[in-house]
Amino acid sequence: MTTASVLFVDDDPDIRPLMEQTLALEDIPVVCFADGASALKHIHPSFEGIVLCDYNMPGMDGLELLERVRATDEDIPVILLTGQGDISTAVSAMQRGAYDFIEKPFDHEELIELLRHALEKRHLALENRRLKAQLRHLARPGPRILGDSPAMQRVMATIDPVLDISANVLLHGETGSGKDALARYIHENSPRSGHNFVAINCGAVPEHLIESELFGHEAGAFTGADKRRIGKIEHAHRGTLFLDELESMPMPLQVKLLRVLEEQRVERLGSNQVVDVDIRIIAATKADLKELSDKSDFRSDLYYRLNVVKVDIPALRERKEDIPKLFHHFALIAAARYDRESVPLEARQAAQLMEHSWPGNVRELRNLAERYVLLGPAALEEGDSASGPSIAGRQTLSEMMDSFERSAIVSALNACHGSIKDTMVQLGIARKTLYDKMKKHGLDKAEFKD
Repeated sequence: MTTASVLFVDDDPDIRPLMEQTLALEDIPVVCFADGASALKHIHPSFEGIVLCDYNMPGMDGLELLERVRATDEDIPVILLTGQGDISTAVSAMQRGAYDFIEKPFDHEELIELLRHALEKRHLALENRRLKAQLRHLARPGPRILGDSPAMQRVMATIDPVLDISANVLLHGETGSGKDALARYIHENSPRSGHNFVAINCGAVPEHLIESELFGHEAGAFTGADKRRIGKIEHAHRGTLFLDELESMPMPLQVKLLRVLEEQRVERLGSNQVVDVDIRIIAATKADLKELSDKSDFRSDLYYRLNVVKVDIPALRERKEDIPKLFHHFALIAAARYDRESVPLEARQAAQLMEHSWPGNVRELRNLAERYVLLGPAALEEGDSASGPSIAGRQTLSEMMDSFERSAIVSALNACHGSIKDTMVQLGIARKTLYDKMKKHGLDKAEFKD
């Protein structure tokens, strides 16, 4: 997948290097191809560039390439290079969606201006698409998933297409990374939101009770079963069943759960009657179920049945740009709960939070924010892994400046979706200065692109 701004397609081997040199002098990234089929491999809906191609080419000509590009994303500008005899054809191509055409031999300045306008149009189209997605996200009812980091954007890009369907979802992430919150978000933003969200922690229920918890039982089914009990599966009818710590589910129970998934029926313990159920399962695990199934420690058929859509939730240390926003959010919630004032973090405190490894992930951050509201800045100075990072007395002035500088650059890159030009404007620094500082802090603009 190329990050070039322009894909140039021309079968003439003499033209391609000349075009590459021309655009390089104008600081416009370009990748050249001898045929349309090769260029199409780099076209996808999130491609940030444009296509410049010759009209007359053997095999796939410019018109067919135009149609194939528009079939992938009609907002990708396609500019045709034409000879004098191709003008009427080029005009016809514009009526079929081409952005523009330019006649050979072309004027250098005219071509560059046309390319820049097309690139700007593509940038605006993608930006509008992102804004509309954000508006849809904010307009949804129920819980919110906070985070603008590239890692969280990838998570949301995986989840959004399946919110309206009943496909099973497998969430994988470390303890405290937010699997429960994400499961609730999926349910609340699905057509099943008007029905029950039923959660059970497979690792917290004793093995001799979990079958009854899931499937329910009839009166007298076993000692102590005084009356009928509706199980979690049946209670989740037309809603969502959330199975947390799935790796802890006993093997015999996995067989019964697989049967429920295949037949959409459940049978209570002590009963000979089956009950039809319509459930969507969201399962969560901190273990690698594929690895467990390969070692026969987890049923592979159940793994593949649940692994329709897999979402890898990043650890908090992998999405540090989101930490200040998350901390502020949790602090506001705690302040409202305890009727306290939430004092905003200082820049050095926010930078230090981003340097902490957060072994407890979002849960640890939430607990620290709550203590901060209750105890004030002293809560940030306790300095043990259970309480959170120690802010005071750990960094020199130079280290604090470096932390703040990195934080500011990361935030700007994230807000500008990796655009160096926009980041330069936001930070008010020159291109070379920005590149030097990014190199110093180990930052790559590709990490911040959608």
